[in-house]
Amino acid sequence: MIFATINTPHAAPKPALISNGRVYPLPLTDMHAVITHGAEEAARLASQESFALAEVQFLAPIQPTNLRDAYAFEQHVRTASQNRGRDVPQEWYKFPAFYYTNPHTIFGPDEVIPYPRYTSALDFELEIAVIIGKSGCDIKPEDAPAHIFGYTIFNDWSARDVQREELRIGLGPAKGKDFASSLGPVIVTSEALADRTANRPGVYDLTMTAKVNGVEMSRANLKDIFWSFGEIIARASDTCELRAGDVIGSGTVGTGCLLELTKGQGPWLNEGDVVELEIEEIGILKNIIGEKSK
Repeated sequence: MIFATINTPHAAPKPALISNGRVYPLPLTDMHAVITHGAEEAARLASQESFALAEVQFLAPIQPTNLRDAYAFEQHVRTASQNRGRDVPQEWYKFPAFYYTNPHTIFGPDEVIPYPRYTSALDFELEIAVIIGKSGCDIKPEDAPAHIFGYTIFNDWSARDVQREELRIGLGPAKGKDFASSLGPVIVTSEALADRTANRPGVYDLTMTAKVNGVEMSRANLKDIFWSFGEIIARASDTCELRAGDVIGSGTVGTGCLLELTKGQGPWLNEGDVVELEIEEIGILKNIIGEKSK
């Protein structure tokens, strides 16, 4: 099943079911209510009134209760490490690492992304994210799929110059990341991806691409992830409760950012640039870079 949060011509933002190219509003308050009901029960509540895709505005599908981002693609980690003049830390192979980022600066499809005054090295990051649908603690990797409501595209916007300084201190990233994250355009449930399974918990054979101003910059595949979402969820839930509505990003796929593509030297994103992230079966998440704040 495919769910979204939409604006319609004559209604406030609300969740909706996407089916056969039509949008069916749901009589629920938000995506958290959809998760609480469960995908099948929520779908049964769909309005008989429907809209064409072009008639609605797609918003960020969910406002996360918590937002974590992992570091799970080896190619990206290797390139980022080389840019810092080192090998991949051996600790990276011991467990899936992640950090917490800001759940209150979420942007949806077609929204303008603020260009922070404190950076001159704005970058995109091509990622996929899971939405937790069932709370749990000490979740085993093989049990993780039962805790996943669905998947969406995630752009973890980054201020690379600030991030570099923060990491030298040994704490962060923080201000290098917390100004914006994009999610959307929809959430696709695990059942809808069953025919694309890659035989590891929470991993599928899905091509992922990124374009800047219509030019393809990145191409990768989710199946190449080193740490599966099952393993990431197991690590995140170790002696800690994950809650329904939490969102966890995969980390950047190989080649999935300008940091990799330019060896950390730029050029970086500019005002007015259009960034499009696309993942098979999920869609395209497009954003525009706004004017740099004064």
